[in-house]
Amino acid sequence: MALAVAEAVSARAVVLVEGISDRLAVEALADRRGLDLAAERVSVFAMGGAQAIGGALTRFGPAGLGLRLAGLCDAGEERWFRRALERAGLGADLTRRDMERLGFFVCVVNLEDELIRALGDAAVLRIIEEQRELGPFRTYQKQPAHRERTLEEQLWGFMWNRKIRYAPLLVGALDPARVPRPLDGALSHALK
Repeated sequence: MALAVAEAVSARAVVLVEGISDRLAVEALADRRGLDLAAERVSVFAMGGAQAIGGALTRFGPAGLGLRLAGLCDAGEERWFRRALERAGLGADLTRRDMERLGFFVCVVNLEDELIRALGDAAVLRIIEEQRELGPFRTYQKQPAHRERTLEEQLWGFMWNRKIRYAPLLVGALDPARVPRPLDGALSHALK
């Protein structure tokens, strides 16, 4: 964590994300686009959960280092981000559109769900097969708790404990025209 903070301190912009898998996804998208985030002086900071957004805004925002801010959160964590942005003096009664103008984007469910929908089930299954985990996925599908779920829900559930490994793989397989809007928006805002 201290290294990540030190890296962000030397940046001109920071993308605040909930966790490591989100950070890896943003970095993978930058790589796909041929961007060197270090040269651009953009840091991606995994906060360790949405509840840490207030402290991150205090440290990196207008009252702290004054860096350009961007961020990415899950729909279930939107309220944490909204309240913290308001407390940091970045707006009042913020709507989702207001948050986006500030550079903060909300995933429909979460980033993995966005990536799975953007890729489609067949492409995600190919990635699982390439990782030699198709057998374990088929076993997962047969479990009573998962049988009635849609394939998309099964893929998301299977990847939940593997998201650190799969996030950059999913981003790497994306059609450049189908990058999920929240992921694209947060990175693009930080690079302005």
